[in-house]
Amino acid sequence: MSEIDIKVPNIGEFKDVEVIEVLVSEGQTVIKNDPLITIESDKSSIEIPSNFDGKIKSLNLKVGDKVSEGSLILILENKINISETPKGELKIENQPKSIETTKPQLDQTHVSRSNVTDILPASPKARKFARELGVDINLVEGSEKDGRVIEDDIKKFVSSKSITNSAIKEIKPKKIKNEFEHSDFGNVEIQDIPRVKKLASIYLSNSWTTIPHVTNHDEADITEMETFRNSLIDNYSGEKIKITPLAFIVKALVASLKKFPSFNSSIDEIESGKMTLKKYFHIGIAVDTTNGLMVPKLRNVNNKKISLISKELKEISELCRNLKIDKKELFGGSMTITSLGGIGGSFFTPIINYPEVAILGIGKSVKKQIYLGGKFQTRVMLPLSLSYDHRIIDGAEAARFNNDLKENLGKNFAYKLAV
Repeated sequence: MSEIDIKVPNIGEFKDVEVIEVLVSEGQTVIKNDPLITIESDKSSIEIPSNFDGKIKSLNLKVGDKVSEGSLILILENKINISETPKGELKIENQPKSIETTKPQLDQTHVSRSNVTDILPASPKARKFARELGVDINLVEGSEKDGRVIEDDIKKFVSSKSITNSAIKEIKPKKIKNEFEHSDFGNVEIQDIPRVKKLASIYLSNSWTTIPHVTNHDEADITEMETFRNSLIDNYSGEKIKITPLAFIVKALVASLKKFPSFNSSIDEIESGKMTLKKYFHIGIAVDTTNGLMVPKLRNVNNKKISLISKELKEISELCRNLKIDKKELFGGSMTITSLGGIGGSFFTPIINYPEVAILGIGKSVKKQIYLGGKFQTRVMLPLSLSYDHRIIDGAEAARFNNDLKENLGKNFAYKLAV
């Protein structure tokens, strides 16, 4: 019986890399290539395997330790006697044909996969991805050889409608200890975070960590809509009627929601297997205020003309900026629109306003040369960023929704919207 020091091998230029997982314990029998620890640098995570068979006598590391090449991981008891021959060659004596390990017999009718203490085979990237999502990787079915889990397996698991709350751990952001204070580098000022932003952060964090977001980017041709909007004249005064493009977008969105009811839904508990389909059309509008972002609702938009929608948009925006909006008006929406058109920018990834299942982001419209009818034409194009809950809405349905929305904002529908 010999003892072998298992050390960290050559890991390239990395030094003082953190141990994020210890995959074995003292007294455990391992075979060659079994993973022992997982280390993580700024660029990647790496599993360090054993290069010998044997039984672990002692562990020299724990989670959080820093290691470099040559750091001692553990001491392994090995039945193989290794001696050096005069020629400098390795001589192996009394090598057993195989090392047999006895695994406990489990009653498969009463023991679930999560009860098994064996280390689940998974790639380092998969383990890191699971930790970021707060998923217990032992509950994920691996699709690779020997049940090895990869990132796609975790994505499918999260998207599955059979997922339960017990599978998701509470996600606590990893605290990074600063070696220096901000004031060490110059003058600073400490300010209180606005109350609206503090409240919003709770909902935003919950939405981002519990909803599998996917964002579909597209562009809508709003040339005719803009021409029509800019040509509106009051019949009595003869003055130009100013209506924001957002009013047209709200009306177009409702038309698409009627055609795709899953976008006007909510799922309060995914494990129940049920979703709530809303028969009302209340559109949330993200309003930028000095106190933070607020999302009041335009109620029953399906029954209102564009001129009234435009008027109400101004009213609720003013109420939010003066902090006079009723709290109830921030809840009970069908879907939300967040627009950067007045500021600038094109595509982005808006966060879904829970418990809704989709949100539409609007960028700043721009004139582009588009090839139509056998020639290039100058068209006004509107950037669309549609984020949706992948548990309820799949990519094909989202693409069809975007196509319908583009038609509703396009040449043949712009005039009907104003009626």
